[in-house]
Amino acid sequence: MHIKRLILLYQPMELMRTDLKFIRNIGVMAHIDAGKTTVSERLLFFSGRNYKMGEVHDGAATMDWMAQERERGITITSAATTVPWDSHEITLIDTPGHVDFTAEVERSLRVLDGAVALFCAVGGVQPQSEQVWNQSEKYGVPKIAFINKMDRIGADFFGVIAKIHDVLGGRTVPMVIPIGQADDFRGIIDLISMQAVYYADEEQGQTYKETEIPAEYLELAQKWRSFLLEACAEQDDALLEKYLSTGELSADEIISAARKAAIANRIIPTYCGSAFKNRGVQRLLDGIVRFLPSPLDMPPVHAADNHEEQRTPSYDTPFSGMAFKIMSDKHIGKLTYVRVYSGRLVSGSTVLNSSRDTEQRIGRLLRMHANRQEAIEEAGPGDIVAVVGLNNTRTGDTLCDPAHPICLETIEFPAPVMSISVKPENRTENEKALEGLHRLAEEDPTFFVTQDQETEETIISGMGELHLEILVDRLKREFGCQVAVGKPEVAFRETGVQPADGFYKHVKQSGGRGQYAHVCLKLEPLDHGSGFEFVNEVRGGRIPAEYIPAVEKGVIKALDKGPFAGYPVVDMRVTVHDGSFHEVDSSEMAFQEAGRQCFRELFMKTKPRLIEPVMQVEVTTPEDYVGGVSGTICQRRGRIDSMESQAGHRLIRGMVPLNEMFGYANVIRTISQGRAGYSMRFEHYEPVPANLAEEIVKRRREQNKVR
Repeated sequence: MHIKRLILLYQPMELMRTDLKFIRNIGVMAHIDAGKTTVSERLLFFSGRNYKMGEVHDGAATMDWMAQERERGITITSAATTVPWDSHEITLIDTPGHVDFTAEVERSLRVLDGAVALFCAVGGVQPQSEQVWNQSEKYGVPKIAFINKMDRIGADFFGVIAKIHDVLGGRTVPMVIPIGQADDFRGIIDLISMQAVYYADEEQGQTYKETEIPAEYLELAQKWRSFLLEACAEQDDALLEKYLSTGELSADEIISAARKAAIANRIIPTYCGSAFKNRGVQRLLDGIVRFLPSPLDMPPVHAADNHEEQRTPSYDTPFSGMAFKIMSDKHIGKLTYVRVYSGRLVSGSTVLNSSRDTEQRIGRLLRMHANRQEAIEEAGPGDIVAVVGLNNTRTGDTLCDPAHPICLETIEFPAPVMSISVKPENRTENEKALEGLHRLAEEDPTFFVTQDQETEETIISGMGELHLEILVDRLKREFGCQVAVGKPEVAFRETGVQPADGFYKHVKQSGGRGQYAHVCLKLEPLDHGSGFEFVNEVRGGRIPAEYIPAVEKGVIKALDKGPFAGYPVVDMRVTVHDGSFHEVDSSEMAFQEAGRQCFRELFMKTKPRLIEPVMQVEVTTPEDYVGGVSGTICQRRGRIDSMESQAGHRLIRGMVPLNEMFGYANVIRTISQGRAGYSMRFEHYEPVPANLAEEIVKRRREQNKVR
């Protein structure tokens, strides 16, 4: 048998950079613990980028470089690197799997051209799998799938393929199928070359051998190759005619047709393996360069407000790019990660931040390898680089050629669902703590910092307990601030149930010029998730046009702290339809106050109610503890949606209010003797039951009185 050993000639990447067809920008996305970082480490090793494999369990993974990541064995922040493979340059971003860090996935998928969707061969399609899949669909990101952990007991390659189709709606087309599963997983069958690939158990796992397909797998391989050929033939009339007449397609025809279909999001080329045991990774690298798009395969980027204005990926078009991530480096300062869409970004040049209408100078350009940096002089279309010097740039801002301005669509992030109060243990460190918090908030668009003027407390808000815990830990380690942390609070919201209409006159006379403003407002509840709408229906100049924005500003001010219980108001339409003014005494300030007070009075007539964040919870438990686990969900005002068997365990899915989930990790461990685990992600807001809402409102009002 022929023994094939990987030999990589590591070329300088600058040689490949001028031809955009050899560039791939991809992310690895999955549910937590599916093996994203382990896969990324193997991609680095087998491409020749790293000479040694780093293991997550040893705290030595290259892509998990933060202290908190290495201690906890999870990915917290998306890390970028660039690797070579088969004369291609692959920019790789390893994204977090935990729902609390969903912003990292969101901003990465916004700027990437393709993604590797990773699935556990045992767990299959898990809650965060759905979340990241939907995020990729939102941005139309082409994907290939890799079913990992084929060596684990309970692995089911074909079962996961079926779930991807049934749950996610993805048309998976296997490029390989496994030889054996679980303890019997020995290799794969390449359906394009129709060769069996066996992996040796040598150190580092570089060695594999290609041979004929075993007789017992030949029928199965022929069945799935026919499926592959049919999927490819459907993409082109000429190929379909050839396939119908000959029953075969060449390898080049398969790759070309599958590439076309994958880029159009019509199929999901699918691979499998065991990254931890170094099996299947080289074929995955082949799949990345074969089936995921280059910048040339992607449509031009359009201006947010004018789709006719666009930028094509070319060195000869004006520069355009997007700042998608902010990081602080203790040696360099602020690093701004930029995806270049068109033109050239040159060190020392001046660019326009069209989102903020300011010109800024590019300091240094850096190509990142996790937290290590390589200085470069120029970046072109498809490049993802870090920039030093963009101090006034924020996540989602567009950067462009000052002579050819364009503003791209920004990135939208979910709102925080949990808050805690923090207070420096030493009063003299208050200023340093605030500076640290604001710098962390600049990096993370789902992390908010506010000041409660009544209590003088600093309130930080984020996506969950772990998110806030990590940020407080970073504040201590990176900024040297010891803070006392208050009890977590859920981000309740207020909304109205029925319309209300009325007016408010703001009249004050205290000598000299007075204040006069008269507004008539109509409040209407909107569907969940609609947000806030302001409508101007004033006619005949009853309120001068210059005062209408002041009315809206006053209403928005009232929304921040609702009159019902002091929580933000959401999902309301406010219409100003009448009013009056005074030639001398009317002012913007007067109309702002009138808008604020009118909204507060009318909102109490809409039968206001509290709504709370509800989480989709998934618990994996041995059969022996199903009853106890189900009981914990029901005790927390939860409802169980489904229960299914999975590799000797039960998978319980349900919906539970976030307010009931504090401390659940300890409860589930105790009940199951540490053998059950759970994950959760935000799903939607629901009304709080009347009896509980009454208690929450009463407690909140008492707190406000004390303050």
